Amino acid sequence: MKRLRLLLFLLGVSVWASGCSSKSGTEGSRTAAPAASVPVEGDTADSRPVVVAFGNSLTAGLRVDPELNYPSRLQAKIDSAGYRCRVVNAGVSGDTSAQGLNRLDTVRRLHPSVVILELGGNDGLRGIPVTETRRNLSEIVRILTGDGARVVLAGMEIPPNYGQEYTREFHALYPGLAKEYGIALIPFFLQDVGGIPELNQDDGIHPNGQGYALVAENVWKALDPILRSLPASR
Repeated sequence: MKRLRLLLFLLGVSVWASGCSSKSGTEGSRTAAPAASVPVEGDTADSRPVVVAFGNSLTAGLRVDPELNYPSRLQAKIDSAGYRCRVVNAGVSGDTSAQGLNRLDTVRRLHPSVVILELGGNDGLRGIPVTETRRNLSEIVRILTGDGARVVLAGMEIPPNYGQEYTREFHALYPGLAKEYGIALIPFFLQDVGGIPELNQDDGIHPNGQGYALVAENVWKALDPILRSLPASR
């Protein structure tokens, strides 16, 4: 059943990507959506450790109410668990791994304790060489871990439009990076969401509010053990 859902999700990605081929980015305009009730960048009054959700439209919460996107839901889970951390939504619709690398300084200025890195999906939809995507993601991880941040890498899957070899290389990208740097991995960011119509918007790609509740659960499984190990989070 899970394999069938994944196949349906990848088919939807393929169709949606084809329909967006005339746009400047695979997700349209590049707009950020800060998590609900989360202090904006530069707010020095809030001394809580920062968890940055760093990604593209799947992180930004394209076309859903801000309080329903996954960073906002993650903030609610953090609060309920008694951790004193704040989540900052650094998702920008349309971002590739290269564009994420270009704006990494904005994330670094937040001095994050944890970064949830969800990038690379748009690279796959554009057929960008996996070696290039890996280089960009590797540099992001290297810099963030060098700053002392803990990184959670969110894995993605792509349709087989560019051939079996490309699809196989992309599939191996995230586990390979996680192993190389010894960082936490979410094997598939949209696990139990991708390919399920009632959990997604009409495009079949972006989760709706209900879908984001499950995405937040996927992230929480990787994040909770890390927060538990951070003395400053209590």
